[in-house]
Amino acid sequence: MRAHADKLFINGKIYSMEAEGLCYEALAVKDGKIAFIGDNNSAKAGFDADEIIDLGGKVMLPGLGDAHLHFFAYCQTFTTVDLGGAKSKAEALERLKAKVAETPEGEWIRGNNFDQSKWDDCEDEIPTRHWLDEASKTHPIVIKRVCLHTGVANTLALEKAGIVTGYDFGDGGVVELESGGHPNGILREQATKIFDDLIPDPTKIPDVKTELMNKALAEASSVGLTAIHTYAADIWKYTENFDDYLKLDHEGKLPLRVSIYLDTLYNKPYLTKREMENPYLKVRYGGYKIFSDGSLGSRSAKLFEPYSDAADTDGLLVQTQDELNEKMLTAYEMGLQPAVHCIGDKGLDCVLTAVEYTLKKSREHGMTAEEQANRDPFRIIHAQMANPDLIERMSKLPLIVDIQPIFLATDLHWIEERVGAERAAHSYQWKTYIEKGLRLLGGSDCPVESFSPWHGIYAAVTRKDLDGFPKTGYHPEEKVSVYDALCMFTKNIPYGTGQEDYLGTLEVGKFADMVVIDRNIFEIAEDDILNIKVEYTYLAGKEVYRQV
Repeated sequence: MRAHADKLFINGKIYSMEAEGLCYEALAVKDGKIAFIGDNNSAKAGFDADEIIDLGGKVMLPGLGDAHLHFFAYCQTFTTVDLGGAKSKAEALERLKAKVAETPEGEWIRGNNFDQSKWDDCEDEIPTRHWLDEASKTHPIVIKRVCLHTGVANTLALEKAGIVTGYDFGDGGVVELESGGHPNGILREQATKIFDDLIPDPTKIPDVKTELMNKALAEASSVGLTAIHTYAADIWKYTENFDDYLKLDHEGKLPLRVSIYLDTLYNKPYLTKREMENPYLKVRYGGYKIFSDGSLGSRSAKLFEPYSDAADTDGLLVQTQDELNEKMLTAYEMGLQPAVHCIGDKGLDCVLTAVEYTLKKSREHGMTAEEQANRDPFRIIHAQMANPDLIERMSKLPLIVDIQPIFLATDLHWIEERVGAERAAHSYQWKTYIEKGLRLLGGSDCPVESFSPWHGIYAAVTRKDLDGFPKTGYHPEEKVSVYDALCMFTKNIPYGTGQEDYLGTLEVGKFADMVVIDRNIFEIAEDDILNIKVEYTYLAGKEVYRQV
């Protein structure tokens, strides 16, 4: 007797991603889950389907994910001046002036995504209030660097915030001062949040928020994303509201799965086995976000030794080792998965010390080895710089690493100047990580970079920028295979939230989240990965995107 399926896909090249090279012709979907994967003849003989879809030789893959982004923050960027892509300081200034021209005097202007390392008409230095004053002295202006760890305010904005001569922010942040003690407009780390309470946020208007979220979600589906792990960041007032996503889901407007990570302690709701196995449950909580240090681009990532291009600083720890230890332990013992940002080598050292401390103390407090083994792994976010000793320590701990391969496409142009050739060689070591047994989850840190997973896969495989430079790739010995790069954005993503039994590969019983692409990623030239287009995206077997 033939079984019933909701959809039957035939004549495809369906890569299950269970293992490299596994490819099938047909796949059946029933009640949001995969009911069959195999050859055409078996599929046709075994199933009657409401809908038969002939893939015509097209490639189908598991739905892709982004293990680390700030989704609602991306929505907020639609309301600001986008300085990303500006090739010069002059071009960035012109974008701000254009906004000034259409904005009544006295109203706030916000900018985002500036990256002074890409400006070809000036030195690689963060601009100051004096530059922003050229855009306007009658509008308070605040812009944030693409890494989000540094902001710049013009003179009027400083005055409105009460940032005066001799201002001292205190622990966790820096307000830079000029030689005379007056603020120069540059704010680093937690000091950037000073303006978040002052500047009106258009996204607090419900209809505006919904419109922006729908726009961003449609974009995510168009590049094949079926799962995102999105992070709140109180340091920048980047909120993530569970109810916002749930409302969209109830209205039938949520085309992907959302796991929300908060940076405040909370009691995570327990999911029953039935809920975990429900392919239509799309919104859930993830874990607890903690910061260790800053970013390389703003020279606030914490290093063992000073920066090569700024010998007066070795970066900034957002909190002390003791504070990090206790914060991680508290979260872990509350049942939350600690997810910790670290970029510099010293920042990573502090995080590993905290993980080791947490495992030891929780055992002393009565947690058994079996209980620890059944917990979601610790998440280390970025881990861009790691010497051999740090990698060895990572390999011995129950952790996963959220990496952003697309970072290299930007950073390769200045990383050696920033930290020197030796330390640069100990950065972005993805192949070495894999060889040491570390599981890598791919992300974008959007809005820092585009959330297109194809950009990340391309960067991991080629180690080039988006213009194809350098020709042989930056430190090509660290290139990873197409399969391993694709695993970062498919198979490995669910390990971040304990969903590996339900997502990540195309296997019978798993949720039917799939994408169909316009070319075979395993057969094309590596540079062509950047040109891949998604033709269809499916979530729980339902079509949520179709290329027009």
